[in-house]
Amino acid sequence: MSDNSGRLAEFVKGVRDEAPILIGVAPFGMIYGVLAVNAGLSPVAAQAMSLILFAGAAQFILAKLFSGAASAAVMILTAFVVNLRHALYSASVAPYTTNLGFPWKVILSYLLTDEAYAVTISHYKAHGMSAFRHWYFFGAGLTLWSIWQLSSAAGIFLGRQIPASWGLEFTLPLTFIAIVVPLVKDRAMFFCAVAAGIAALFGFLLPMKLGLLAAALVGISVGIWSDR
Repeated sequence: MSDNSGRLAEFVKGVRDEAPILIGVAPFGMIYGVLAVNAGLSPVAAQAMSLILFAGAAQFILAKLFSGAASAAVMILTAFVVNLRHALYSASVAPYTTNLGFPWKVILSYLLTDEAYAVTISHYKAHGMSAFRHWYFFGAGLTLWSIWQLSSAAGIFLGRQIPASWGLEFTLPLTFIAIVVPLVKDRAMFFCAVAAGIAALFGFLLPMKLGLLAAALVGISVGIWSDR
């Protein structure tokens, strides 16, 4: 197989494996677009947030904070805390990307989201490292990024035409359930998921979404304990 064929094969696999998750991502992006505009953001600013931040949960929270006239410091700190989980994702995929050049690391770090991470880490663990494996990561991440930008734009410019009765907000938890369940393949992962879920429920009312970070730490700790 030539180098170009190897790159294309990995890229296509990434696109293909990411595609089923987009069923939940697209409505979520549309909801963000509607919320951002209703919060007082201009269409350009709302779309710019999707382009620059590219983090659904943080974008929702920032839009709500903006509508409540929160200070810039509060908004930045909140986004930082909510997105701390990406540091865990980065640490997880780092062993598979250590040999890549700096430009590739910048691109892949930008595309590293919950949904892209889920399919990528599963692929890495199943097939190990190769000269072209990062093209799978790129394919999955770019597919998600493209759909997120398009769905955000649809919500921003066409959102008022979407009936509230559609109940699109339920697509987000369904998407994350679809991400997590296939990864629960052993006892450690099972206890990790259950402990994190319980911790998230108890920490739901913590300020600045600190419950998410607490749930991640609890899940990791229980998973390590169970594995040992």
